[in-house]
Amino acid sequence: MKLTIWGAAQQVTGSMHLLQTEHYNILIDCGLDYEKDTFQEENEYFPFDPSDIDVVILTHAHIDHSGNLPTLVRMGFQGQVLCTPPTADLTEILLLDSVNVFLSKQQRTHRKRGRKQSSGPKPLYLQKHVMDTVERFVTIAFHKTFKITDQISLQFIPVGHLLGAAAVVLTIQENGKEKKIAFTGDIGRKNYPVLVDPESLPEVDYLVSESTYGGKLHSTGVTLEEKLTETINEACVKFPGRLIIPAFSIGRTQSLVYTLNKIFTKGMLPPVKIFVDSPLAITATDIYRKHHQLVNEESKEFYTSHGDEFKFKELSYVEEKRESISISNYHEPCIIISSAGMLEGGRIQDHLYHNIQNYYCTILFIGYCAKGTLGNRLLRGDPIVRLRNRDLMVYASIKQTDLLSGHGDHNDLVNTVKSQDPAKLNTVFLVHGEDKSLSSLSEALEDEGYHVIIPQKGQTFDLSD
Repeated sequence: MKLTIWGAAQQVTGSMHLLQTEHYNILIDCGLDYEKDTFQEENEYFPFDPSDIDVVILTHAHIDHSGNLPTLVRMGFQGQVLCTPPTADLTEILLLDSVNVFLSKQQRTHRKRGRKQSSGPKPLYLQKHVMDTVERFVTIAFHKTFKITDQISLQFIPVGHLLGAAAVVLTIQENGKEKKIAFTGDIGRKNYPVLVDPESLPEVDYLVSESTYGGKLHSTGVTLEEKLTETINEACVKFPGRLIIPAFSIGRTQSLVYTLNKIFTKGMLPPVKIFVDSPLAITATDIYRKHHQLVNEESKEFYTSHGDEFKFKELSYVEEKRESISISNYHEPCIIISSAGMLEGGRIQDHLYHNIQNYYCTILFIGYCAKGTLGNRLLRGDPIVRLRNRDLMVYASIKQTDLLSGHGDHNDLVNTVKSQDPAKLNTVFLVHGEDKSLSSLSEALEDEGYHVIIPQKGQTFDLSD
């Protein structure tokens, strides 16, 4: 049995791991690599023949884990994609949204000497390829043992992070020996709005773990409700301004909306108009409703007592573009929730363009912003940003909270590994993290007696021993 780390190696995006047994090739995740220096078209070149892959196992729907699946199919993959039911539904809408993003980049034009010229790269895939991919989905419930072959079985373990997100536990019989290997996917955190807590993994021989928040601890001493109440009070109640919250349409928006519902239901603030400006978020919210049996107990109890967690009086969902444009003419205090979370495209850029120079505007970041993104530039304090080919001064207040981060922090990651006996766990492979995070988590785990490796991209490991 061999493991090759083909993605998210010493970086965050592009998760893709190849597990090879004597007669079977398994790909765990097939995500888009969108690091700062990576061109979109580079995702088209797989370091293996896609037709040689027998099955893909998908941990969750986020594009850095799922976003290159249609390219794999387009290039010759003919097997099944195994995932949980919510992951199948959420992945479909995210992949279709990716097509729109690709086409938008391709169709982006500029005028030069009066002539229209294309300035975007060719799409990696189109809607047809997405639907070809969706047809390959086979859904498996949490905790159910699924036999892939006579020698290989699979189990999905809930890890929070996103509806349907799972750690993958594979049991493999080879040469008369049984080996177990687990892939954490992305690990969530406890007491997160809407989502269940991550569960401990069964004992395994090898563990491939994410490390996004290695060396970093989430804020303590204030609850999410308290932080949001304080921010809204400052931005919209004390002063007649507006609060703009960039939020990923899937996962972050639903948890944010539910928390705002609780705040206004409890009467912690006077009524403030809230716009969720994202068609993708509307569709995703319906998927959350469809799989309501998988949300956490607090969310279920709120539903029983107060009704739909994602619907309340102050809240309006904005679907049509004309409605989105009209928000600029809404002159009362308001909250605007829009995507994308890192500000790299989407309707959020329209709201930024009209408000970045507004002294009475607050922009609250609630998630991670990768290096090189517009969100990262605002967070680091750039006084001028470029939007719609214009350089704009930043007069809006820029704030950030990690209380809605969907990733477990350093202690959560360490505790995930510590559920394993260091005398029995052969190796921990750390992926999906920046250099500092990888190093910090590696040192902490080595201090606990674990054997840790930080793989390079393309590095292969023999797991037969």
